[in-house]
Amino acid sequence: MRRPVPVFAAIAGLLVAGSIAVLTSAGPAQADVQICDQYGSTTIQGRYVVQNNRWGTTAQQCINVTNNGFSITRQDGQGSTSGAPVSYPSIFFGCHYTNCSPGTNLPMQVSQISSASSSISYNFVGGATYNASYDIWLDPQPKRDGVNQMEIMIWFNRQGSIQPIGSSVGSGNVGGRTWDVWRGNNGGNNVISYVASSPINSWNFSVLDFINDVRNRGAITNSWYLTSIQAGFEPWQGGTGLGVNSFSASVNGGGNQQPTSQPTSQPTGQPGGCRVAYTANSWNNGFTASVTVTNTGSSPINGWTLNYNLPSGQQVTNSWNATVTQSGSAVTARNISHNSSIAPGATASFGYQGTLNGSYSSPTSFTLNGSTCSRA
Repeated sequence: MRRPVPVFAAIAGLLVAGSIAVLTSAGPAQADVQICDQYGSTTIQGRYVVQNNRWGTTAQQCINVTNNGFSITRQDGQGSTSGAPVSYPSIFFGCHYTNCSPGTNLPMQVSQISSASSSISYNFVGGATYNASYDIWLDPQPKRDGVNQMEIMIWFNRQGSIQPIGSSVGSGNVGGRTWDVWRGNNGGNNVISYVASSPINSWNFSVLDFINDVRNRGAITNSWYLTSIQAGFEPWQGGTGLGVNSFSASVNGGGNQQPTSQPTSQPTGQPGGCRVAYTANSWNNGFTASVTVTNTGSSPINGWTLNYNLPSGQQVTNSWNATVTQSGSAVTARNISHNSSIAPGATASFGYQGTLNGSYSSPTSFTLNGSTCSRA
């Protein structure tokens, strides 16, 4: 139903006009800034990014950015109420489609979040078809670009005959409020939407309340990453005068929730034995590593966590077939859903890429679910 990204529209623009519009970013706004560029953006308070993001129409749209938020000053697009909105002017904290807000500490793994608070104040108008939307974006990897796999949408208000992606799956109570909950997929990512029964003009709330509810529905786990928090409007028709009067978001680390690969799956049992093969390929400023874990015991391993230390100068940047995180020199690799179980004599493999400063050497010792493994 919605594509809240410049990429899709930019591709369409490439086909039509032979060029791709680029999201631009300016310095912190000191006075009101008018943005009419399709994907134009600026920063405010040295902390948040405000973007025009007119992705679904060629018609003009302009926003006025203040030091606290923004308002739509022109919106000429006309979208079908049975289809997608024409744009998503918004303000965000974190990393969203290659653009990161200044000094953000996102992405952050859900298990490491001790608190995530936010406040929003909207200005609504009549005579238009729109929703006042608040997005929480999550992904199994610490993504700073591209499409995230999970979008949590909070509909603070909706006007006109529009509805969220998917279908209603009942009601839910989150943050002390009752919501109509919808679930679906927009063709690029999964979406769980929480629709208010009546307009909410302003609210201070915990973002974690919604993340925890989505986790409890089995859509994510604590090993996923919060990548950005975003608020604005999705207009279908009209929308001049709609505004975000103020917005704030703060995410703090130090949480202690145990990451899991599946909602109901925890690592169980100590392996009777394990063996690790670690193969690396390095160059002057980077390396890749392939890791194979063999269960040498007589009982299956259901859910696994491999711990080890990387030598000084090595930093993991991305991984595959496992969720790999690093704190200082300590590395933690956790299974994902398809390789959570290792039968006796069987193996599980994963890999990652990293940066290198200095000469290369491989880690020397590994523990699987707390038990020391031999080296292959």
